[in-house]
Amino acid sequence: NWLSDFGGSAWAFDEKTKQYYLHLFSKKQPDLNWENPALREAIYETMSWWLNKGIDGFRMDVINLISKQTGLPNDPNVNADNHGSSMTFVANGPKVHQYLQEMNAKVLSRNDIITVGETPGVTTSDAIKYAGFDSHELQMIFQFEHTEIDNSREGLGKWSDERFNLVDLKRILSKWQTALDGKAWNSLYWNNHDRPRVVSRFGDDSEAYRVVSAKMLATTLHFMQGTPYIYQGEEIGMTNVDWPSIQQYQDIDTLNAYQDLVIEQQRVSPEQMMTYVHHSSRDNARTPMQWDDSNQAGFTKGKPWLAVNSNYETINVAQALADQQSIFYFYKKIIALRQQMPIITNGHYSVLDIDDTEVYAYKRSGVDSELLIISNFTNQTLTRHYPLNDGANMILSNYGDDKGDTLRPYESKVYFEGT
Repeated sequence: NWLSDFGGSAWAFDEKTKQYYLHLFSKKQPDLNWENPALREAIYETMSWWLNKGIDGFRMDVINLISKQTGLPNDPNVNADNHGSSMTFVANGPKVHQYLQEMNAKVLSRNDIITVGETPGVTTSDAIKYAGFDSHELQMIFQFEHTEIDNSREGLGKWSDERFNLVDLKRILSKWQTALDGKAWNSLYWNNHDRPRVVSRFGDDSEAYRVVSAKMLATTLHFMQGTPYIYQGEEIGMTNVDWPSIQQYQDIDTLNAYQDLVIEQQRVSPEQMMTYVHHSSRDNARTPMQWDDSNQAGFTKGKPWLAVNSNYETINVAQALADQQSIFYFYKKIIALRQQMPIITNGHYSVLDIDDTEVYAYKRSGVDSELLIISNFTNQTLTRHYPLNDGANMILSNYGDDKGDTLRPYESKVYFEGT
């Protein structure tokens, strides 16, 4: 009775073989039978072929779904009226660690590469099993807790237009920072090809605050422990789109959800669903990269798969490179600091005032040095006092100067003390 994450049954009939096959996602994405040793060897041979070509590593799509329970038992959460997914039921199956340790022994450990696994539905304990320093599996995982904090309170999953709660965000990110410290390595990311644009979701994509809030978000994430991932367009502040018609979208997840919630169940009006689509659709992150202000944003001379975001004439790479105060150059400053300051790699994390609904402040502490990171997540001017020792210096700010206890809209700053 398993359900696909994109809606409907996870089983499809193949006319050629006269057999059903499993697809936890699209019908074009059949699940492979990892129980078959020959299949696993074929995968390892394919991986080695690519490694011999000189690639630097692998991001493994939903890798924690490769092992299914013996006998493929029914999902107890599914019923006749259910419109959910069996992905969580299938996740972290009985032989997944056996398979990954075999992959590591036969392929991964023999190459100087990076590995990261996409792993929905994992806990911090699961993460240590997958990416612990002694696990002999992967180097990092992508977890999704912080990307789901604005899920619908009406039982519609990610289809919502609700603003996230900063306290929830702080609790989730702090949990992962603390639980993995010294045991496994965090991956740090705000958005990807499956999530809305970060400046639209966690920041403020208005003309007044897009740049400053994008810099604030970069600062907040990149001073944590782990490896940061910058999704294409994030470094120039690309935003969500707001196309008025569902016909303008291509994402199968978006189209299926519209069909299910608007047409079939009639739980959501077309107008309300479009606000959810503008907030949550995967197509928000899939519009063509905005290189310059020429036709199709310089992405192609032909017709792209998705339309270019209409703001490409003012938000593009050429514009960012011409402006020394751009988001792009701010990312370069942060990357340089990460390379220069061992405390960003090794320092212990501790959150400050976790119940503050407006400001995210935390410390990174080492033997002889300390960082204090302060970020205002609102468009309001606030007052907060965080005691500083006499030797503390501000090393980064998205405003350029320091107003002390006054925090301007979306202001973020970093203080360093030590050697």
